[in-house]
Amino acid sequence: MDRNVRVSALLSSIQSEMQSQQLWAAQSPSAEALSSQQPFCVDTLMFTEWVQWLMLPRLQMMIDQRTSLPQNSNMHAMAEEAFKRIEADTNQLLELIKALDEALNVRH
Repeated sequence: MDRNVRVSALLSSIQSEMQSQQLWAAQSPSAEALSSQQPFCVDTLMFTEWVQWLMLPRLQMMIDQRTSLPQNSNMHAMAEEAFKRIEADTNQLLELIKALDEALNVRH
């Protein structure tokens, strides 16, 4: 399967799973919170907010504009840690994020 098609399908699945687990926010964080320079915006956003408002849209925009996707990703480790503080069943979401990492990581 084409890498862009696979990544796009995973982005859609991540969004659906976040919505089904009630981890999808109706309102965007402030512009200031979204402009953090820290990895995953750890100082201003919850991990799920970063996924929803930054990671998903950026990757989808890269696909839509046919620009190169990242070739190295390790969001799964961060997700595992962040989801320890969430009461929702995040097992499927973790698997989807792991699959996204695998789809993005280019083996040489």
